[in-house]
Amino acid sequence: MTSGYLSEREARFLMAAAALAPAQGKNLEIGSFKGRSTVGLAYVTRELGLGTVVAVDPHTSPERVYSHELAREWKDSIRFLWIDGDHTYEGAKADLDMFKPYLVDGAIVAMHDVLGTFEGALRVFVEEVLDSDDFGPAGFSGSIGWAQYRPRDGRAARFRRRRRLLAVPARRLIPIARRADRGLHGWNKFLYKLWRPLAPHGDVSVAQMARFVTE
Repeated sequence: MTSGYLSEREARFLMAAAALAPAQGKNLEIGSFKGRSTVGLAYVTRELGLGTVVAVDPHTSPERVYSHELAREWKDSIRFLWIDGDHTYEGAKADLDMFKPYLVDGAIVAMHDVLGTFEGALRVFVEEVLDSDDFGPAGFSGSIGWAQYRPRDGRAARFRRRRRLLAVPARRLIPIARRADRGLHGWNKFLYKLWRPLAPHGDVSVAQMARFVTE
């Protein structure tokens, strides 16, 4: 089994999301680390004929590249975008901004650690995804935040309402995460335990995911 920080539940969700994205194009992973998510994505997309997986990670070696270096030459449509690289606000926002123009209608964007204690990734997901009418269905699974790119109808009331409900507890977690650089303690820990459960982040079945992305 490939090691890594991605939990088994998150890995299953990621593979299901990649399999069910109703769009054509490449599958881009930003941040590979030890390759757990890379292997899962490669397996499901190969078995189902869902396009190439491109994984980018510097791995601190000269022959590898950063996402901003890849973005300079990127020209392909993207059906599935997995962001798990630089968790700072600047880094996560840049990764989304650089590759969002290549998302095709129906593509799925997923970001890791948005319900953890990484302020940057969480803030980007709330402000750039949940607050944006470019996206339709959205949700959480474990610490993963995901949304479907739907610029044609993301402003529909049913999508806006769901995104706003998800954004309420997630937005409350931003200042908590900002103060958690040295760990969760005292009042900050209490607030984290109060607000995180209010952002639904349990298992998402294949059937549920299929309904979300085809509604």
